[in-house]
Amino acid sequence: MVGAATQEREPTWQEIWANTRDQLRMELGQGVFDTWIAPLSLREVTDGHVKLTAPRRFIRDYVAVNYAPRIERALGTQSKAFVSLEIQVAAVEPRIGGAVGTAEITYAPKPPRTAAAGSGGSGIWDREPDAQQSFDNFVAGPSNEFALKAARRLTEAKEADINLLYLHGNFGYGKTHLLNAIALEIRKSRGGRALFLRSEDFMVRFIGAVRGRETLAFKEEVRSAEILLIDDLQHICGKAVTVSEFLHTLNAFTDLKRKVVIAADRAPAALEGVPDDVRSRLQGAVTIELTKPDVATRIAILKAHAVEAEKKCARTAVPMTVLEHMANKLDVSPRELIGVLKRVQTYADLSNKVVTIEAVDEAIASRVAPGERRISVEEIQRKTAEFYKLDLRELHSPRRARRVARPRQVAMFLSRELTSRSLPDIGRRFGNRDHTTVLHACRRIEELCRADPALEQEVDFLRKVLKSS
Repeated sequence: MVGAATQEREPTWQEIWANTRDQLRMELGQGVFDTWIAPLSLREVTDGHVKLTAPRRFIRDYVAVNYAPRIERALGTQSKAFVSLEIQVAAVEPRIGGAVGTAEITYAPKPPRTAAAGSGGSGIWDREPDAQQSFDNFVAGPSNEFALKAARRLTEAKEADINLLYLHGNFGYGKTHLLNAIALEIRKSRGGRALFLRSEDFMVRFIGAVRGRETLAFKEEVRSAEILLIDDLQHICGKAVTVSEFLHTLNAFTDLKRKVVIAADRAPAALEGVPDDVRSRLQGAVTIELTKPDVATRIAILKAHAVEAEKKCARTAVPMTVLEHMANKLDVSPRELIGVLKRVQTYADLSNKVVTIEAVDEAIASRVAPGERRISVEEIQRKTAEFYKLDLRELHSPRRARRVARPRQVAMFLSRELTSRSLPDIGRRFGNRDHTTVLHACRRIEELCRADPALEQEVDFLRKVLKSS
């Protein structure tokens, strides 16, 4: 029988900090804990005065504003000796070998980063806004005027009444143009830090950061922006890890009172594969739909693009009567409208003939109304393989040789244009490729067709063959 109770050992401050971390993990949730609490390290404790270090100033500032009281309460719960809390930025990363005050503290120099945030070292800041897509050359009308006004308002001042703007509408209605215009205005007029990312950029960079164990650096670079612009949000949906990171990013920008602009092809309530907390956050945004332009707006769009093209090449001039005829016959998105205009301008340039209403009617007739599309992806693959003299299996293969990759991109482009299949579905039919690969292929062919009349003719020929068959 023990004659006297064994005296209970006082926990070290290292143990107190470990218990505090566990308590905060339970209170805040794993996501918040991993982002903001886990990076903190215990540096020293003197007479109950606790000093923590954060690896970066951004983390220190955010924690000090949002979580310092929670940390203080947790420390007070774990130890009656706790007096005060101080959070510093660590010039070096501390490694505690034992209990603070009784064991020696050692330091390891922090490895220098290869590029500062915003310098483009990670690729996040590589994308420059398109100088041709500014507010000045955005043609407004009843279908998009409200969206334009909201976008301008958001850029007017740092404390604007719009901090979360959500633009949605079908492909080609001007959403990307407005995001470009916002980024241009913030960067050039005010010298602000506007980060413009497509959804696939966000996914690829984040997944790369996870694999490279650089998620903290990724978070810091994204959150260092004054305004974040995300295009094609719908492509993030369904990716649980990426959606979770997107929500953390959205919450961080909201807490910091910074601005976020999102573009998608549908309203927040219609997004698929999105958790309720993300949908709820998005439904709290200023949500604006862009729709098809009316005749007057279509005429204005065609006129603006025709004038710009004529400045570069006089042979591409299109008479006003022809532009009005196009606008009246084509009840489509601005992107499709401009596509037909470029087709007739290419005809005028190559043939050295004035564009006529007949030529426009022929270009319009080569299109297929959405309700009439009955062409299959498999048929597009067969015709494309025949045209480029390839084995059909090569379009499904992982081969990246130019003679195979370009026809594959053309087939993907036509599959998106001429069928109602989704991007993931098209990707599966091309050797189980990701939908971002399909999206990249479509954008690449669009860009090349604008710059290369020969490729545009090849694509147009295949389009006509498929429609006629």
